[in-house]
Amino acid sequence: MQILEPPDSHHLDAAIGWLGLGCAGDARAELEKISAFNQLHSDVLEVRWTICAHDERWNDALTIAELELQTAPEAASGWLHRAYALRRVCDGGLPQAWDALLPAAGKFPTEPVIAYNLSCYACQMQQLDIARTWLHRAINAGKKDAIKKMALADDDLQPLWKEIEEF
Repeated sequence: MQILEPPDSHHLDAAIGWLGLGCAGDARAELEKISAFNQLHSDVLEVRWTICAHDERWNDALTIAELELQTAPEAASGWLHRAYALRRVCDGGLPQAWDALLPAAGKFPTEPVIAYNLSCYACQMQQLDIARTWLHRAINAGKKDAIKKMALADDDLQPLWKEIEEF
């Protein structure tokens, strides 16, 4: 992957800064200043996806996630973004998100967020044994305390909260 050079790198940094302040419109304006050549750079696409998610424009987010997968298939973020958007688009849902993310678990076995999200999807589909298995994989791949804290605040995993408290 090419490295962004100034001024494009400055615009990307500014967009990230604006997003951190909750100013998606300003972040979008900074991304528009990036050269046409770098509009498909994986870092630019990731920020673009984040803006769409912030604005709950899930069809656009899905399109960007597909571009992320095409331009950087070795990155877990495109897989995660696609599943996250698929869960929320009008003709999507939990089964579509599950089907989209499951192959990524084999491709990125040490990525805890993939296992965590699969746990959330399984839990919401009332497949609690499968949800437990994926949550344990997430904990084994990541930082136990951080994942436990996140899980106890995640409504998707509410059916497992009593068990999670005992981890």
